[in-house]
Amino acid sequence: MPIMAKPNLWKKMRGMAETDLYPPIKAHLQRQGYEVKGEVGAADVVGRRGDDVVIVELKLGFSLALFHQAIDRLSTTDDVYVAVPAGGQAKALKANVKLARRVGLGVLTVRARDGHVEVLADPGPYAARTTKKKKTKLLRAFDRLQGDPNEGGATRHGLVTGYRQDALRCARFLAVHGPSKGAKVKDWAEVPSATRIMRENHYGWFEKISTGVYGLTAEGKKGMADWADV
Repeated sequence: MPIMAKPNLWKKMRGMAETDLYPPIKAHLQRQGYEVKGEVGAADVVGRRGDDVVIVELKLGFSLALFHQAIDRLSTTDDVYVAVPAGGQAKALKANVKLARRVGLGVLTVRARDGHVEVLADPGPYAARTTKKKKTKLLRAFDRLQGDPNEGGATRHGLVTGYRQDALRCARFLAVHGPSKGAKVKDWAEVPSATRIMRENHYGWFEKISTGVYGLTAEGKKGMADWADV
């Protein structure tokens, strides 16, 4: 999810005011042949080049209000940008640029020390690319979950994952049959990754008894009791 910043926080971080963004943005548009004026109607910045019109909304940080304003300007022209100070968290910036692309907006950043304007995205139609890898990963996680343990939200412990369910099946098998080889737990408990789960021991539930043989720890017995509702 995109990370929004409060304007006063951005001002403190970048040492800039919203008005500081205007001169660099104006110069950037003028270099492209636009006649530029500020505060035209409801728009922060308007550039005109013949019949071509570009609008730029200025803010000290990304926010829903900024996206709402910019999206509203799309009813006037297809060329709408949002402009914010450069810097901040790279991951948050990337997420917000992605969101802007999805709604057809462009993104400009202004560097505080010298007013350099960078174009991170241009306005225009955008369609997210679906990747087979992500879809396969999602379907694998879906199929791995037994039932619908997270119906209506998390359980009293938190979200239940397929990995947790597999670990519980391993623990319950060991509780009944005692220390066992990973291959036996895999076949009998029907957990394909049983050996890896017990070897990795993320929850502290298992202990290695001998080569390939694992048993249940006291923490494992407690885990079974804590997660008995899963």
